[in-house]
Amino acid sequence: MTAERTGLEHVWRQFAPDVLAALVRSGGDFDAAEDAAQEAMVAAARQWPVEGVPDNPKGWLIRVGSRRLVDAWRSEHARAGRELLVARAIPEPALLAPAADSALPGDHDDSLILLLLCCHPALSRPSQVALTLRAVAGLSTAQIARAFLVPESTMAQRISRAKSRLRQLGARFTVPAAEELPERVAAAAQVLYLVFTEGHTSTIGAGLYDGSLADEAIRLTRQLHQRLPADGEVAGLFALMLLTDSRRAARTRPDGSLAPLAEQDRTLWDRTRIQQGTELIEAALPTGPVGPFQLQAAIAAVHAEAASAQDTDWPQIEVLYRMLHELAPSPVVTLNHAVAVAMVDGPSAGLAMLDPLLQDAQLRRGHRLHAVRAHLLEMDGQVAQARAGYAQAARLATSIPEQRYLNAKATGAADTG
Repeated sequence: MTAERTGLEHVWRQFAPDVLAALVRSGGDFDAAEDAAQEAMVAAARQWPVEGVPDNPKGWLIRVGSRRLVDAWRSEHARAGRELLVARAIPEPALLAPAADSALPGDHDDSLILLLLCCHPALSRPSQVALTLRAVAGLSTAQIARAFLVPESTMAQRISRAKSRLRQLGARFTVPAAEELPERVAAAAQVLYLVFTEGHTSTIGAGLYDGSLADEAIRLTRQLHQRLPADGEVAGLFALMLLTDSRRAARTRPDGSLAPLAEQDRTLWDRTRIQQGTELIEAALPTGPVGPFQLQAAIAAVHAEAASAQDTDWPQIEVLYRMLHELAPSPVVTLNHAVAVAMVDGPSAGLAMLDPLLQDAQLRRGHRLHAVRAHLLEMDGQVAQARAGYAQAARLATSIPEQRYLNAKATGAADTG
């Protein structure tokens, strides 16, 4: 990849949301706006290496995209009067300001409105994720398809259906009404969390993580937090991402194999991100009300404070998981809570919490329940059962690094017996 192309992609990823948002605002049609934005980028790829990058790249892209919208209207309607109206309706970049009666507190820009539009409650969660990555993160359909290991045609259909659904609903490029805003922001936070989770630990494929997805989720969540600084759950989500991602460099060993939290070289942890994340969650928690993302961030902060795995304050983590279970109960929370209980009260106590989960057919089809149970069985000295559990987890895992780790654990548990 040439330096020029790399620079263009950086510019596009930086300004894509604002460019697309400006064109959607002016034209009201997602598909037409996206086509015009892509044509503007093609023009930039052709002209900028020769003429140089303009002083205002975003303004240049918006102007070129706007002309493409006018050309589309001209070819479709061939009426000078309509063309003039459309041309006058296209705003200059400096005029892209929120409405006076905006339901959003403080200043914001069009990228936030675009994010909230992509997270419309009428869309399914997979569609929200795909449309957000396409429209707000500026990823190509091929990149999104590769990230989720689906054919590009499948992802293109998913995105197309999402845009069609928005058009059918008459969804407008405006700030949601005040009564709708909390639900829409919560949906956006969930979407960003799902993007980060898939990037941090890829559920399928040969890689342990997808750095581009994790980075995009962090970037977009940072923007969301900057525009909604008083939202405690957005702050908690941002803190959780920073604290979790701080361990990225330590999550694999030099040979590429997976290194679980307890075995990681903590000198490789990113202390700057840990400090940022800790400060965020410490500021958010006292303001209330406390939400699930804040509690998860607090748990991550306790792990980050420990100089070694042995120094981890497990009693505090157990209390936080108990609070999380009371606030947002789920099998995954119970699974993690059981580990904390095992570290505080012994493995038999943790195993007792897992027994009811074995009745959940969906959990039994995944690898995590079996892997956690095998870990606690190993702690309890039940080596043969632990070996069988690790082997079963390895068969069910869809991530190759996790498969290798679990198979190695199965052999290791047998060897230690």
